[in-house]
Amino acid sequence: MERLGPVRADGARGTHSTRIRLGGIGIDPVTESEAVARVLEAIEAGRGGQIVTPNVDIVAAARRSRDLRAVIDAAGLVTADGAPLVWASRLAGSPLPERVAGSDLVWSLSAAASERGLRIALLGGTPDGAARPTERAAAVLEARHPGLKVVGAWCPPIGFDRDDTEWSALEDRVRAAVPDLVYVGLGFPKQEHVAARLRAVAPRAWFLGCGASIDFIAGYRRRAPKWMQRTGTEWVFRMCSEPRRLVRRYLRDDLPEALRLLAEATRERRNRR
Repeated sequence: MERLGPVRADGARGTHSTRIRLGGIGIDPVTESEAVARVLEAIEAGRGGQIVTPNVDIVAAARRSRDLRAVIDAAGLVTADGAPLVWASRLAGSPLPERVAGSDLVWSLSAAASERGLRIALLGGTPDGAARPTERAAAVLEARHPGLKVVGAWCPPIGFDRDDTEWSALEDRVRAAVPDLVYVGLGFPKQEHVAARLRAVAPRAWFLGCGASIDFIAGYRRRAPKWMQRTGTEWVFRMCSEPRRLVRRYLRDDLPEALRLLAEATRERRNRR
């Protein structure tokens, strides 16, 4: 299992821990608390960045696309969202310390933001008629963390990133809000591409691609029970919750990818003997 050179929290080579390469992408071997600390350190130093949280689905997509691998490698912080990535790293003898999911980081970063007076914004979520998941999620976060400064809650229409007028309006909102943290819940890889583009108008902010997290916070979707999160079976809950959308993807693409990761890790360990 190949290691990359030291990576600073802003993505530049520096003194932080080395990345571990799994399935063709580099992952930072950090705990959730260490990930939060790195982001806070960078914000205090005036450095922005981007967080990508790969799971098996993302690794499978990255294997097929050089562009997606480049997006992940360019991120300032890459954490293992999927439990099979952690299992594979341990099999290979270069263990990641724990799973660090985007759905957990939205809470731990919000807690830290409320303590330090940082400004956060939410972008994305699944529109449901007149309902605004970002606004509901913002209210939930503010209730959970008194004093939290939510400076934006945006749920743009489908195709906004291909519409010059809509995109320009979003850039204006982000620029005016001056956020320190932006949670982008648009699904991979769209959220990563959107975050990378928005960094130009908020270069000191940190952007977290958080998938369905905004919907989870808002209560529009249910997250798996804690025991499933701990045992690496959260994907089963997600698949059963959205079978029409996820059964084929999880069983056709993700299960073979998980098995491939574990097989590669086993070969890597044998080659080291």
